[in-house]
Amino acid sequence: MIKNESIIRVSVSEAARLFGVSSKTIRQAIKEELLKYIIVKGRYKINFSSLIEWSRQSTRRSNQLDDQGIGQYIDKWKIHNKKYSPHIKLALNKKSNKKTPKV
Repeated sequence: MIKNESIIRVSVSEAARLFGVSSKTIRQAIKEELLKYIIVKGRYKINFSSLIEWSRQSTRRSNQLDDQGIGQYIDKWKIHNKKYSPHIKLALNKKSNKKTPKV
């Protein structure tokens, strides 16, 4: 069971921006009970994982996510300069070499 603190919820407008669709599309999905949500102070708060599942059910929505939603930024987030990208073996080695201070 997932704890309440670990669930990410977003508003209708946030969901629309993140997934590259209109607010009307999100509200239609809510109406058709395709998304999990709660209502907080009269506003929909949509479960983010249900948004991802919903977006992947349709090729069109999946493409919108990649082209107009958050997916368009993924290439920008990748580390292209390997000089500054930590090598996994080096990162693990540095962690194991750290000495714990004596108290």
